[in-house]
Amino acid sequence: MNTFISMSAKEVERHQLIEEVRNGRMDVAEAAERSCVSQRTVFRWQAAVISEGVKGLIHGNRGRPSAQAVPKKERNRIIRIVKRTYLDCTAELITEKLEEEHGIVRDPKTVAGILRASGIWESPMARRTGRTKSAHRSWRERRSRLGDMVQFDGSYHDWFEGRRNIGETCLLAAIDDASSTVLHAEFAPDEGVLAVMGFWLGYAEKNGLPKSMYVDKFSTYRMPEAKAEMNPDTKTQLARAMETVGTKMIFANSSQAKGRVERLFRTLQDRLIKELRFKNISSVEGANRFLKEKYLPAFNRRFAVPPKEEADVHRPVGARDLEGLRQVFVRREERIVQHDFTVAFRNQWYQVLPSVRLAVRPKDPVEIREYPDAALGFFVRDKTLQVIPIPKRLPREQRLTPKTMILTLTN
Repeated sequence: MNTFISMSAKEVERHQLIEEVRNGRMDVAEAAERSCVSQRTVFRWQAAVISEGVKGLIHGNRGRPSAQAVPKKERNRIIRIVKRTYLDCTAELITEKLEEEHGIVRDPKTVAGILRASGIWESPMARRTGRTKSAHRSWRERRSRLGDMVQFDGSYHDWFEGRRNIGETCLLAAIDDASSTVLHAEFAPDEGVLAVMGFWLGYAEKNGLPKSMYVDKFSTYRMPEAKAEMNPDTKTQLARAMETVGTKMIFANSSQAKGRVERLFRTLQDRLIKELRFKNISSVEGANRFLKEKYLPAFNRRFAVPPKEEADVHRPVGARDLEGLRQVFVRREERIVQHDFTVAFRNQWYQVLPSVRLAVRPKDPVEIREYPDAALGFFVRDKTLQVIPIPKRLPREQRLTPKTMILTLTN
């Protein structure tokens, strides 16, 4: 009775070589050279064929279950866990969660293979369709030192997946170009001037000030092309603040140019969203606390790389410096003191109060500073001006005049 023996292409080739050697049409040295093995191995193959026939060339574990195979019970448990909680996660994140939360230690390739075979999961890359080939971009080498250049951007997304009716929120993040360390990140209402000013104030308090920041041409960072062409010296509020503190702003010409921060947001939109869901975090305040205390330290341990040089070139910021920065990272606008010593700002009237050692006259310019926490400061010649909000301008007979201001101060 003939038994069918399944052989691989390599095994068939080896059998043919051994037959050539046995029939004297080829010597052992030539067979060894053709197979890229030692002569000793050819002698071993020949002995196996003489004693066992063709089966002597087939690996002994052919058809047997692998000793490294995941037991069926464990495979089923992995499938149940992923189906219940992690179905939209990547294989790497699933593997981390299986180890952290469920005590199952397997590598991502093994887990991905189990899930694909079950038919319940496919990788995010496989789920993406319709992607077109992008234009060729030249690769840019990383900076060599921490704080030499920081890539910064904001990402609007449904980070809380609609929990507690929280809709699309903006995540602001700064990632170091040299090490891929996420130096600061926080959720904000938008990517507007005040939110970004508040972000950089928090960044400076934590890390110091970077030498340069790499941003896109969003209106918060750069004046529209038409205005910039008309007056190259015109700057946005943020550009003015960064120039004051000595941080150079570099503008990217494409999203690919600031690829490190773009890739960061893609990773966070996959991982952070699910971590917030797993921890049942449903508020901006709770998410910012989680980012600062737990998520970013763990994220950086996993994904950051050592910079080429150990030096940190951030400019240190002390307590006194920080107080000065609070007067830099603000939105500044100018108004004029009216004849009745009032100032109008955003549909609200403010009455100027008498101030010692500060002479205020009608038509004096007033600088109004709007802080990230929405507080307002009024300044004349860089000195604080005392004001109070009033519901509307007073009748003419009750308005202050230069004479009444002087009398008030002398009394």
